[in-house]
Amino acid sequence: MQYRAIVTREGEFTLAEFPDCPGCQTFVRGRGDIARAAREALEGWLEANLGRDMVPNKPGTEKIARRAKVIDVAVPMSLAFRLELRWKRTEVRKTQAEFGKLLGMTQQQYAKLEGPRSNPTLETVQRISDRSGLAFFV
Repeated sequence: MQYRAIVTREGEFTLAEFPDCPGCQTFVRGRGDIARAAREALEGWLEANLGRDMVPNKPGTEKIARRAKVIDVAVPMSLAFRLELRWKRTEVRKTQAEFGKLLGMTQQQYAKLEGPRSNPTLETVQRISDRSGLAFFV
């Protein structure tokens, strides 16, 4: 999973802004490592939104001008897994308890999967994939 960042120059700074993630932006002085700074900003923004029980936009929801300089920023697999769960649960309009029950687990077990320390086994990911219709690359 990747989000796109628009990269611009503002004086001595290089800026990266994510159109799909309102308010998610960062900068580096000169031509510093904008890709690294963008990845850190994106991960922090996504984690903060998940932590506030919000549903971040999926990548590619906002249009980007053709001439814009763009970099693709990958989302770590563990965070992408949690995002996919949140999007699916929101899509089917279920609470954590209801969605957990569909997946054969308690609300507490499910909440851990959406939590920041989530580290499910491949067996758990496969079971969730089979029961939810989500396709994870495992």
